[in-house]
Amino acid sequence: MSQYHKNTDTSEKEPLKIKVCGMNKNTAEVGALKPDYLGFIFWEPSKRNYDGQPVTLPHSIKKVGVFVDAYMEEIVEKVKTHQLLAVQLHGKESPSFCRMLKSELKGVDIIKVFSIKEDFDFKELDPFESVCDFYLFDTKGKLPGGNGYKFNWQILKDYPSKKPYFLSGGIGPEDLDSIQEFMKLPESNHCHAIDVNSKFEIGPGLKDIGKLKDFIKELR
Repeated sequence: MSQYHKNTDTSEKEPLKIKVCGMNKNTAEVGALKPDYLGFIFWEPSKRNYDGQPVTLPHSIKKVGVFVDAYMEEIVEKVKTHQLLAVQLHGKESPSFCRMLKSELKGVDIIKVFSIKEDFDFKELDPFESVCDFYLFDTKGKLPGGNGYKFNWQILKDYPSKKPYFLSGGIGPEDLDSIQEFMKLPESNHCHAIDVNSKFEIGPGLKDIGKLKDFIKELR
């Protein structure tokens, strides 16, 4: 039996945060827009794989490292080198792996990703409730992320947890109205952040500053 019940909490929501992922080419310019999170992908097969030097950002922006079934030693090394404040796990990492990582990385948020296609069994979340700080819901595709299309957000009507989550998967400038409508619904009560990437790019890792600026301004 699930250890929690379907969320019906209607208490006042925190302000919606914004994460820009797949950072690579113009990080300083994106940072100047002051999103809440910037994501750096440390997975070599990705077109947005980050292999550059650590970047300096305003303290208000949390740097997130994105990993896919990486060894713990690699994750710990990247966290220290790049001063990451969150780790996003996009592979098949187990609850025990998350637990060990959380113990190893004191003060670093653990974000576990779950990919959704037509439906999703929320019982999959049960083993992760105590070993991560956030969930991230993305669209299931050929790649672990950055596939550029959305899943049906209505699936989140059945979200049973009180853990805050990131909403991801092909979100672009054309989705502003949909996001604003979604945020009025009960299933958005624990939506912590909107995660954007490929729909705001000129090329892999090169963000369209104008589109991002307008999007962030409208969401806030």
